[in-house]
Amino acid sequence: MMEKKMKTQIMNKSVNLNKNDNHLSIQISLDGFSFCIIDKNINGVTLIKNIPFKKSSTTPEKHLKNVEQVFHEEDILNKKYDSLNITHVNDLSSLVPKPLFDPEHINRYIKYSSKTYSNDYIVYDELENHDIINVYIPFVNINNLLLEKYGNFEYKHFSTILVDNLLNIYKYSERPHVFVDLQSTHFEIIVIANNKLMLYNSFKYQTKEDFVYYILFTAEQLKINPEKFELVLSGNIKKNDDFYNIAYDYVRNISLLENRSKYTFNDKYNEETKRQFFTLLNQY
Repeated sequence: MMEKKMKTQIMNKSVNLNKNDNHLSIQISLDGFSFCIIDKNINGVTLIKNIPFKKSSTTPEKHLKNVEQVFHEEDILNKKYDSLNITHVNDLSSLVPKPLFDPEHINRYIKYSSKTYSNDYIVYDELENHDIINVYIPFVNINNLLLEKYGNFEYKHFSTILVDNLLNIYKYSERPHVFVDLQSTHFEIIVIANNKLMLYNSFKYQTKEDFVYYILFTAEQLKINPEKFELVLSGNIKKNDDFYNIAYDYVRNISLLENRSKYTFNDKYNEETKRQFFTLLNQY
């Protein structure tokens, strides 16, 4: 009951942390913590930072300790903010067509794609313009920590932000698009074609060969010709690095995701930084 109450408070109560006109966005994964600060007066990003965890979070207890350590070391996170939102990065999510979604049976949508337990707290986001529901398991212990520290806030799954933004930008593209958002231990593949989302999936990898294998395997399963689709890359990738080059060997049309941010940026943040933090910068 506490968890459900927490969810209701976060999603429905107005945020009033204090009136300094700064917004804080936080993105949390099992292997790191990223955040950015947005000055609402100038609609500009004043700080972007990523803190990799020194030890991977293998249990909820270790994950909580890793996040607590970040707050101990980063004084700026202990200030008050006018508004706050959080995204959870994990592979415990499943996209469901809205007409098929029934909140009374929410656990059914995720149990076949992710290992779940009877006491898991399962929630959902709605991609309002696309008739899609994203069912997922958030980091409840981290939410509880942040609730104590900041008060009310809004949270979503990071794939909600990723898929929603890409659909808004590319939904009406004529050719099929395959998007890959590369992170340190995993990457997400989103395929948009024929004015609709065809696939979203998450893959863990160790080598660049793993990376290109899953891209080509996805294309094969969807019967998309590598000579004809557009491969768009974001996340921890740049032109002519090992991952870009191996993808270029097998896919004819390849590009890096362009910055279409609504914010202004400090000069020290280049296009590579904006591409690396695409979901963080688009969650508010």
